Amino acid sequence: MLSLDIFVSLLLFSSSKALSCNHIDHHSLLSFYHHIFSPSLNWSSSIPCCQWEGVACQNYDNRVTRLSLPGRSLSGTLTPSLANLSFLSHLNLSRNHLSGPFPPTLFHSLNRFKTLDLSFNRFSGLLQPPESSGSILPVSIRTFDLSSNRFYGSLDSSVLRGAKNLISFNISNNSFSGPIPSSICRSSPFLRLLDFSINQFTGGIFDGFGECSNLQIFRAGFNSLSGWLPNDVYRVRTLKEISLSNNHFSGPINGSIVLLSGLRVLELHVNELSGGLPTDIGLLSNLEQLQLHTNTLNGSLPPSLMDCTNLTTLLSRNNRFGGEISSLDFSKLQRLQAIDLGNNSFVGRIPDSLCLCRSVTAVRLAYNALVGEIQNRV
Repeated sequence: MLSLDIFVSLLLFSSSKALSCNHIDHHSLLSFYHHIFSPSLNWSSSIPCCQWEGVACQNYDNRVTRLSLPGRSLSGTLTPSLANLSFLSHLNLSRNHLSGPFPPTLFHSLNRFKTLDLSFNRFSGLLQPPESSGSILPVSIRTFDLSSNRFYGSLDSSVLRGAKNLISFNISNNSFSGPIPSSICRSSPFLRLLDFSINQFTGGIFDGFGECSNLQIFRAGFNSLSGWLPNDVYRVRTLKEISLSNNHFSGPINGSIVLLSGLRVLELHVNELSGGLPTDIGLLSNLEQLQLHTNTLNGSLPPSLMDCTNLTTLLSRNNRFGGEISSLDFSKLQRLQAIDLGNNSFVGRIPDSLCLCRSVTAVRLAYNALVGEIQNRV
């Protein structure tokens, strides 16, 4: 009977410990809760914080490791008390109505912190590191997402100083301005995703991004960037997407781009690019989307383009391309869904091989000097 009592006591103690919550974490989260408003979130101080919605804790010591409350209609500001969550590794408060400036010292001391997602909120102001530490992020950070907020001003390269393990950096859809700092890759050489799109960045993109030897996605579309496309980007053989549309880039498309054999998406439309396509563009055999429309590109379409057999989208309207396309064997492009060659200077007959593209649902050839018609598919 005594053994049973001891067993029950141990069981109750273990259960109580499993449900308990570190008192520092408990009070830190309560402070955060009192600084925000939510019509549906209901945290009670009488319940251990590890049982609160959106909170996850370590099993062995009940320290808070995750706070995830996306899309909960939260409003208010971030409280400095979050800095006391010393075991925090993931914070996701995306798709809410949170506002105020980015707290520059809030996350720097969290040496287990890996993921910060504050996207789709109403945060605003400058993104500048504190003078004391020179960085806003800890060494441990891997994912940093401030997209779709209201930040503005220039982006200081020191923002990422010390964030050497960062793999994803997304500040798209804000109002950042000035140049894009090319030294980012020196601070964070393991980056896989860089997204600067939909801002107000100006000037050229200078050499430096080639130091991101693991980069897979590079986006800077919908800005006011100018000059030639950055040459050292072509050294990054891991690239799968380059999206630089809706800018003022000029000059030719460097032939070295064909070295990016893993490239799947190339979006250079709505710029001021000139010259022809690389004759051996077919080496980009994994290319799925090629969007070059609304530039001043010229010359004929190289026959090797038909070797891009994974293409689903080929858009090159509103350029100065010319020559005959009847000799191109479009039947190789069995995955092609949309092709737009309109408003160029193509001549001759419409190629019969177009009707052999089994996946095509949209074809536009208007405003050329082409004759004939597209045959019905059998």
